[in-house]
Amino acid sequence: MVVVVDTVSATPVRPRHPEKAARPDALSPKKPDWIRVRAPTSRGYADTRAIVKENGLVTVCEEAGCPNIGECWDKKHATFMIMGDTCTRACAFCNVKTGLPEALDPAEPDNVAEATFKLGLKHIVITSVDRDDLADGGAAHIAATIRAVRARCPSTTIEILTPDFLRKDGALETVVAAKPDVFNHNLETVPSRYLTVRPGARYFHSIRLLQRVKEIDPSLFTKSGIMVGLGEERHEVLQVMDDLRSAEVDFLTIGQYLQPSLKHHAVMRFVPPEEFAGYESVAFSKGFLMVSSSPMTRSSHHAGDHFTKLQAARAALSR
Repeated sequence: MVVVVDTVSATPVRPRHPEKAARPDALSPKKPDWIRVRAPTSRGYADTRAIVKENGLVTVCEEAGCPNIGECWDKKHATFMIMGDTCTRACAFCNVKTGLPEALDPAEPDNVAEATFKLGLKHIVITSVDRDDLADGGAAHIAATIRAVRARCPSTTIEILTPDFLRKDGALETVVAAKPDVFNHNLETVPSRYLTVRPGARYFHSIRLLQRVKEIDPSLFTKSGIMVGLGEERHEVLQVMDDLRSAEVDFLTIGQYLQPSLKHHAVMRFVPPEEFAGYESVAFSKGFLMVSSSPMTRSSHHAGDHFTKLQAARAALSR
């Protein structure tokens, strides 16, 4: 038998991460027993997936390979990723496609609002790729999506997870003026790891971004998160907590970094659950209103329940 492989007429498949293709494989240690998730097979998962697809939407749950997708989608909770599925950054930890994105879809804000209505979401999380190719970094599109959800689902609370809008004057102000309930921007890691983990970003710019949100609108809740297991030291994590509290950030998330592929940054260490519990205790003592710290914690995991706790914690302070 002869097997013929057509290497001429077939359309070549573009790698998901072309900038990582030539890198040597980065080997991570074996996952411990506490890192376990079930495959998504429930009816609720299938229903959520159908609503996402029929509205032509992208979710960070799928694009980033979130391990909690089965649990969240079973409850009809999804984090919508707007402005396309291709990011202009090339962070070493991220599984979202990289390259030159397509033009913005003007119907996307209404589609997100419609999916929010169909899913019956009481709390929605909206994130996006980085769009360094746009003059405002996509700020106007994010604001339009917030307004569309408000119009279609006025009782739904809105959490946004934004890019850093680096060198995009006025972008932050545009988003804050749209009045999300929670403004989230993740630091991702400690400052010493930025060069290898998040080279396109600047740590102190991100801290200042979060601080500026509070200066513009003190009523907004602010939130940020980091991953551990990337080579950071404990004292560096504690310093990040202090930096975030100096910027008056309300909510901190800490989760275990998981390697999406062998071409991504290796897991340097799997942090045991008791260390996450220790971080949570310290973070609360430093004044955060809400802290989620566990191996499987992700920015939008249990976001609705956490928002309710945030509101209660703020109300308790004002008594």
